[in-house]
Amino acid sequence: MRLSRSAPSAALPAFPTGAILAALGVALGAFAAHALKARLTPELLTNFETGVRYQMYTALAVLVLGTRPEQRRAPALLLAGAVIFSGTLYILALTGVKWLGAVTPIGGVLLIAGFVLAALDARHSG
Repeated sequence: MRLSRSAPSAALPAFPTGAILAALGVALGAFAAHALKARLTPELLTNFETGVRYQMYTALAVLVLGTRPEQRRAPALLLAGAVIFSGTLYILALTGVKWLGAVTPIGGVLLIAGFVLAALDARHSG
C-alpha cells in the first residue's frame, strides 16, 4: 500500500510523535541510570542504553522531519524501526530473553529505510 503525499490524514503527526518519543527516551535513560544500574549486568545495561540512544536519535530525526511538509512517509517508518529496535533491546535487557536479539536487526533495517526514504522525499521536494 502506498501512502499518498497529499493525504494528511494518512500521515503520522511527526512533530508530536517525535516529542513523545524523546520524552520517553529521557525517562527510560533515567530509569536505566537510577533503577537498573545495580540490577542488570554491565552487558544488559549496555543493551538497554543502546536502545535509549537509538530511540533518542530517532526522536530527534522525527522532530526535524515533522517540520517538513514533504516528509509524510519516513516518520512512520522511523517510528516502527525505533519501536522494534529499541523495544527488543529493552525487553532483552529486562528479561534476559536472548532470542529477541535476532529481531532487533529488523528494527535497524526499518531505521535505515526510514532515513533513506527521508532523503529521497527531500530530494523530490525541491
